[in-house]
Amino acid sequence: MPAPSEASMKEIHELIAVDTTSRDSNLALIENVVKKLDAYGISSQLIHNEEGTKANLLATIPAADGSVQGGIVLSGHTDVVPVDGQNWSSDPFDAQVRGDKLYGRGTCDMKGYLGVILAKLDQLTSAELAEPIHLALSYDEEVGCVGAVSLVQKIVDDGLAPRGAFVGEPSSMRAIRGHKSMNVFRAEFNGVAAHSSLPSEGVNAISYALRFANFVEEVSAELRTSGPRDEAFIEPTTTMNVNKFDAGIAVNTIPSEAVVYFEYRSLAVVDRDALTARFREKAAELEAEMRAQNPACSVSVQQQAGAPGLDTAPGEEVVALAAACGAIATDEKVTYGTEAGLFSAAGIPTVVCGPGDIAQAHAPDEFIELEQIVACENFIDSLIAQLSS
Repeated sequence: MPAPSEASMKEIHELIAVDTTSRDSNLALIENVVKKLDAYGISSQLIHNEEGTKANLLATIPAADGSVQGGIVLSGHTDVVPVDGQNWSSDPFDAQVRGDKLYGRGTCDMKGYLGVILAKLDQLTSAELAEPIHLALSYDEEVGCVGAVSLVQKIVDDGLAPRGAFVGEPSSMRAIRGHKSMNVFRAEFNGVAAHSSLPSEGVNAISYALRFANFVEEVSAELRTSGPRDEAFIEPTTTMNVNKFDAGIAVNTIPSEAVVYFEYRSLAVVDRDALTARFREKAAELEAEMRAQNPACSVSVQQQAGAPGLDTAPGEEVVALAAACGAIATDEKVTYGTEAGLFSAAGIPTVVCGPGDIAQAHAPDEFIELEQIVACENFIDSLIAQLSS
């Protein structure tokens, strides 16, 4: 089996060594990448979060004629999930080869992919490109595709108009054309506390929160039984779950606060705005009932994270390009969400294609098979050849 290049392994190791868990800053990693790009004469721009603690990076390797419009985006996120409470066999931030696998947090999701791209900067900048290649690195994908919103908007605002994008999430180098949307909500119920022996003097927030949670389950059942279906998914319908519930302070106290956390992952054909509106309408209905008992009561529904689904048509140019570069063609759609839906929603046809198996992402002893790194190297080499004049 061919081994990954020393350059790729070095870059991946350096990326893993920088702890970019989503709760922390990614600026150290981004600054390192900027230095590498500068060394090859590639200018880059950063799009920071409001606090200035994190940043997206956007860079363009121009075509041989200097043009920066059109071309292909290579997109990936820089953050990783926590290792807290996980039992690792080695330091998760010191990448280790054991057998035919490379272990470390982010090896699979998705610093393996980013490392290969950085290792190819020499080839990327020396090639006679007929069209540009754009590098798009985001922050906070793992907490709801947060950073990519402003990153994609910057691509649009700058008029780069790429004709396609590859998002390098671990897909075992399959060309994935579809996934569901991701939508996470927090519903807060504020009632009135009272002694449990005097329930008429209080308004029980748990009671109303439970009714809301039951409504979520009713909508979920409705979508499972009579909603649209797509048999390309393991779960062929829109899925919906109540996943967390916080409430109460004591068994002898009418609870004044309750919080319901729920999420849904919808098929691309589902109107997300209309579906979300149903929950807001139910919350308003319950709030009116609570306020009829005491005007101090309130209910609020906040969306904490959200990203559109992906449904790229098989006839799009980017699909054929992926195949020409060696991606494995498939009609299978994946259950996990990615930033690809944001690119697609901006009018950029997108395919998810990256090294590693999603089953290893987020797990203790996360790993990527070395042959997957080689496959990714071959993919980038083929892409450079395909885009060269």
